[in-house]
Amino acid sequence: MTTTTAPPAPAEPKQSAGTRLTHRVFLVRELGIVAALVLLIGATAISNPRFLSAQSVKDLLLGATILAILATGQAIVVITRNVDLSVGSVLGLSAFATGTLFLDHPGIPIPVVLVAGAALGAVCGAVNGALIAAARVPALVVTLGTLYVFRGIDYQWATGKQINAADIPVSFLHMGTGTILGVPLLTLFALAVVLCAGFYLRSYRSGRELYAIGSDPAAARLSGIAVGRRVFFAFVVCGALAGLAGVLYVARFGTLDANAGLGSELNVVASVVVGGVAIFGGSGSVYGAALGAMLLTTIGSALPVLGVTPFWQRAAVGALILAAIGLDRALSVRLTKSLQRGVHQ
Repeated sequence: MTTTTAPPAPAEPKQSAGTRLTHRVFLVRELGIVAALVLLIGATAISNPRFLSAQSVKDLLLGATILAILATGQAIVVITRNVDLSVGSVLGLSAFATGTLFLDHPGIPIPVVLVAGAALGAVCGAVNGALIAAARVPALVVTLGTLYVFRGIDYQWATGKQINAADIPVSFLHMGTGTILGVPLLTLFALAVVLCAGFYLRSYRSGRELYAIGSDPAAARLSGIAVGRRVFFAFVVCGALAGLAGVLYVARFGTLDANAGLGSELNVVASVVVGGVAIFGGSGSVYGAALGAMLLTTIGSALPVLGVTPFWQRAAVGALILAAIGLDRALSVRLTKSLQRGVHQ
């Protein structure tokens, strides 16, 4: 009787040099933001020790919360080589809808309001996504148009009316001021959003396909990825997070009108770019975008303390954006060369 020996199980494939370099690229980007944050906070604290008081830190975290949520949604869109310029208008529309809900239905449960705000934002995102994915219209053109359309709807709805904090339930306003172990509730809310988005992009095939689309849409389509459906989904998520940010805006500020979120789209895009998300798509992470939002918020709070004039504050943000784009380009070239060397070996 002849015995056969089973062939040895194949060894687990080792990570390629390109894959390892890609991981290092993400790490360098995000650690660089953390280092810049530490240096800026340290320099400001040396100049004015009160900058690190409990209240100042709380205000800093609250200031970055809404921007971080918006940047998370924007990062998902930018990864697909698109951009959503309407997020500020969606935030404003959702914020006013939230205030109106509380005026018309004083006893409405807070979870219902959160879902309603996110749903309204998702509808706005679906409008953007349908025009871009189905009609193949450039995202820059579509979202620039819907920026004004959504803001116009907001103005028409508000008709000069202002909603005051007295019209908002105290329990809801407590979300904007309450803390857990010294950390603002809204910050914990934003942290949960960022972690969930990051886990999805890293762990689910549909999330990883967004990177493939951003790297090369034509190749992604040839490989069987439903590009239009994935891009549509990215805009719906971005809109839903902008709508959620609008609800939290009400909890944070209480008083609002049709101008809520006006002009915030530029800060959102800046946060994403500074956070290391490539403006041409295909790379970056929501963690970096959230760190970028934190860095820009800290710059806005720290530079006045250091006596820097508003002109140089804007110049510093502009320099950061240019530096981020330059760094991204340099890292992309290095990664491409490494991958080419790996292919020829």
